[in-house]
Amino acid sequence: MKKRNIFSLSAFCFLLSALFGCGYTSRTIYRGPYKTIFVEPFANKVDLLSEDATGLSQRFRTYHPLLESDIRTAVINRFMYDGGIRPAKKEDADIVLKGELIDYQRDALRYENNQEDVSEYRISLIMRLKLFKKGEEIPLWDEPNFVGDATYFASGAQAKTEKTALDDAIADLARRVLERLVENW
Repeated sequence: MKKRNIFSLSAFCFLLSALFGCGYTSRTIYRGPYKTIFVEPFANKVDLLSEDATGLSQRFRTYHPLLESDIRTAVINRFMYDGGIRPAKKEDADIVLKGELIDYQRDALRYENNQEDVSEYRISLIMRLKLFKKGEEIPLWDEPNFVGDATYFASGAQAKTEKTALDDAIADLARRVLERLVENW
């Protein structure tokens, strides 16, 4: 009987500590003045044919069609997931987020032993973002080089496709947009 009471008390304490643990969460605790946001369709300003590029790989870069649309969708989904600031129609929103996709970069990070074949890449999505209060011309903040990125291996046990890494970079960018907006308040 005594062992049973000790076991029950231990189980209760464990469940209580698990329930009220350290307080980590994947969502923000936003207590700012704005409750709704409208995310305008992002413009695509990626220069695919750069005249001042030094190498052929820089002159004709890889690009994924409708990337700016995928980024906008991910940002809106991130706001819906978080719940602190809700996406709304433009006429109902307290704030408006405007943005331009400036660059899409795929950089080699690590090479194979022969120093010719790339084994690891980094994908970076670079945007210019501005946040406006509804009806105002002056932005609340302006980020000229806002980056979301992801790395991936081209071969080996941890290999990913470029598309999978691109999806990771988009998710990273969306998470950072939400964090940037919330950190002001």
